[in-house]
Amino acid sequence: QVQPVESGGGLVQPGGSLRLSCILPENFFNTNTMGWYRQVPGKQRELVARITAGGSTNYADSVRGRFIVSRDNAKTTVYLQMNSLKPVDTAVYYCNDLALMYFWGPGTQVTVSA
Repeated sequence: QVQPVESGGGLVQPGGSLRLSCILPENFFNTNTMGWYRQVPGKQRELVARITAGGSTNYADSVRGRFIVSRDNAKTTVYLQMNSLKPVDTAVYYCNDLALMYFWGPGTQVTVSA
């Protein structure tokens, strides 16, 4: 089945940074809005960042000013630069095409801990 593939997670200390990557299928990638989500056990998956085809971005209040979403249309890849990480950012991070909503990929685990 067609699905995104996320990478770049890991263990980082509070205040540290990570850069996540996600490769998506080519279908309509250049025209659709892409999003980064995160989920912790027992809670719903939440959208934390989105980027339109034209490069306009939007962030959840909890990450605004710390996270930066970007995309490379030639590589059908979206990125999430995460700075000033906090323990509350610990989650599995996923990406998806907001219009097509593929089956969810495996996600990438981000753990922020001293």
